[in-house]
Amino acid sequence: MAIVLGVLCLLLVGVVVAFARDRGRLQRQLADARAHIGQLEADLDAALRPPPPSTSADRAVRRVIRAASRVRERGITGLVQSTIEDLQTWASDDERADIVNMAASDGTVTLFFSDIEDSTRLNDRLGDGTFVKVLAAHDRVLRAQIEKYRGQVVKTAGDGFMVAFRDAEAACRAALGIQRDLRRDVTLRRHGPILVRIGIHTGQVVARDGDYFGRNVAMAARVADLAHGGEVLASDAVRDALDEDAAVELAEREPVELKGLAGEHVVWEVLPPQ
Repeated sequence: MAIVLGVLCLLLVGVVVAFARDRGRLQRQLADARAHIGQLEADLDAALRPPPPSTSADRAVRRVIRAASRVRERGITGLVQSTIEDLQTWASDDERADIVNMAASDGTVTLFFSDIEDSTRLNDRLGDGTFVKVLAAHDRVLRAQIEKYRGQVVKTAGDGFMVAFRDAEAACRAALGIQRDLRRDVTLRRHGPILVRIGIHTGQVVARDGDYFGRNVAMAARVADLAHGGEVLASDAVRDALDEDAAVELAEREPVELKGLAGEHVVWEVLPPQ
C-alpha cells in the first residue's frame, strides 16, 4: 500500500511540474501574441493616417492639384492679382516671422519672382505624371539656391515662386545659380528644355501675416513678366542697391512700360561676371 501511495505522489508531483511549465509557456505565448497585436494595430494606424507632405516632391504634387491650373492661365502676376485663398501656400508661424525680418528697418526688401515659361505647353507635352516629376526637380533646384543665399520663400503656387532676400546681390546671385543648375539637373535635362524666367526688384513693402503687399511687389512681378525663359531681369532699383564690386554684371535694356505702373522703367539683364 505504501508503495502505491509513493507512486501516486510521484505522479502527482510530475503532473504539477508539467502543469506549471506549460502554464509559464502559455503565459509567454500570450504576452508575445498581445505584443504582436499591438504592433499590428500601430502599423494599421500609421497606414491609415499618412504623414503630411514634407518633401519637395510631396509639396509639388500638392501645389499641382490645388493651384497649377490657375497660375498657368494667369501667368506669374497671378501670384499678386489672384486671391490669397486660391493661390497662397501659407508659411508656418516661425516662417512668417522670418519673412517679416527679411525687410530692413525702412521696410526695404529685395523680391524675386519666377515661373516656368510655357508651362501649359510643357505639361501637355510631358503628361501630368512626368510634369509633376519636373516640378519636383525644379522645386529642388530653386530651394537649394534660395537657402544658399539665405532667401526666404514668401509663397509658391504651381511653378511660381515669390522669394525675399535681405540684399540685392544675394537675390541676383541666387537667380544666376538657379539658371545654371537648371541646365545641369539630370531630370530637367532629360525632359527639357525647362526654361525659367526670373524678375528681381528692390523697394519698400508692407509686411502682414507673413506676406508682402504694395506697389513694389507688383513691380517685381511685372519685371518677371518681361523676362524670357532662361533670363534674369532686374529693375533700376536693384542696380542702385548693388555695390560696385558685386559679383554680377548688368546689361541695360531699353526703357519699357509696365502694365498698371505709370511711366517708363529701366530694366537690366543680370549676367554672370566675365
